[in-house]
Amino acid sequence: MKTKEINQSTWMQLETVANQYRFGVIAITLLVIGCLGGVTMNYGAALHTWSLIAVVIPTMTTLSLLLAVAPMKWIMNAIIITLIVDVLILFLV
Repeated sequence: MKTKEINQSTWMQLETVANQYRFGVIAITLLVIGCLGGVTMNYGAALHTWSLIAVVIPTMTTLSLLLAVAPMKWIMNAIIITLIVDVLILFLV
């Protein structure tokens, strides 16, 4: 059993912890993704159609996965993609 725990990647360990604290992860994700998407829109993402689409699709996908109680693996991947896209658009526009 110990060798199985040692061979797990960090991402798998993070997924295990996220499954244990699912409702906390959901609450923090709603706060961070919702606010970051709003701030990105406020600072100019709504001025261009490409940036509007680039922010809305990953943000709404993440929020929809949270609402649908999807597997944590999907939610965590969506969180990472949304954070990267929102921060890039925030600094590019």
